Amino acid sequence: MKRIIQTLLCLAVMALFVGCSTSHPPKRYAWVTGLKPDRAADYENLHAHPWPAVLKQIKASHIQNFSIHEREINGQLYLFAYLEYTGKDFDADMKRMAADPETRRWWKETDPCQSPLPDAAAKGKIWSDTKEVYFLP
Repeated sequence: MKRIIQTLLCLAVMALFVGCSTSHPPKRYAWVTGLKPDRAADYENLHAHPWPAVLKQIKASHIQNFSIHEREINGQLYLFAYLEYTGKDFDADMKRMAADPETRRWWKETDPCQSPLPDAAAKGKIWSDTKEVYFLP
């Protein structure tokens, strides 16, 4: 009987710790940029065959559910990127990613395909930030 009580007490303590877990939902990010029509095929081909080292760096940067979508609007091509970030310091993880030699080499291939929107270009960036206006969990 004593052993059963000890086991139940142990299970209750374990359940308490599991209930106090500090896990948090991922933070969602999305961006938009232009896509040069004459480079669209190159961009799509690169993403059809992503480099393993770049994929590894993305995952090491606590990124999941990363996707890029293409859309033509009024004769202009646009890319919309979405990702979920599960880490604790987004800026630090993005700096580490930007310092990765293979990622930098990848960006030398993809950046010339893109056409930044004016707000991003003014900041020397490729992608423009977006604002989430709705989310259904």
